[in-house]
Amino acid sequence: MSIIERIIFELGPWSWWIGGLLLLGLEVVAPGTFFLWFGLSALIVGTLALFLDISWQVELVLFGVLSLASLLVGRAFMRRSGDAEGDPGLNRRGSRLVGREFVLEQPISQGDGRVRIDDTIWRVTGDDMPAGTRIRVERLDGPLLVVVAVQPRDTA
Repeated sequence: MSIIERIIFELGPWSWWIGGLLLLGLEVVAPGTFFLWFGLSALIVGTLALFLDISWQVELVLFGVLSLASLLVGRAFMRRSGDAEGDPGLNRRGSRLVGREFVLEQPISQGDGRVRIDDTIWRVTGDDMPAGTRIRVERLDGPLLVVVAVQPRDTA
């Protein structure tokens, strides 16, 4: 009997707990919610083996069945919950500005100007306009905001 086999035999059900914790630790190092299900299954088998007198063969089959079942259920749950979350404009901050109106910080001259939005100065492009003109962001062109002048509203 090798030293590893002897250690597993002497630890009994606790070897499942140690293996489960190692698998959960591996999940932290290599994230992807894959090892999580195997680690949880090992912890469940270890808990059952503490309270029930079952053979190592049954423990192994139970681990395989629980791992497969938890993997399939976990994947389905993660796929379903992942659809409702997230921000499609997360890495495109400028896309959130499309349709909003602002006042030009600097004039647009030869198609190039600047506008202050919150604590950021954005480069804008559009027709030449003086500073102080009310503008609306029409679309993005890479890092540039394409803007048009907003017509004054008729108050009559």
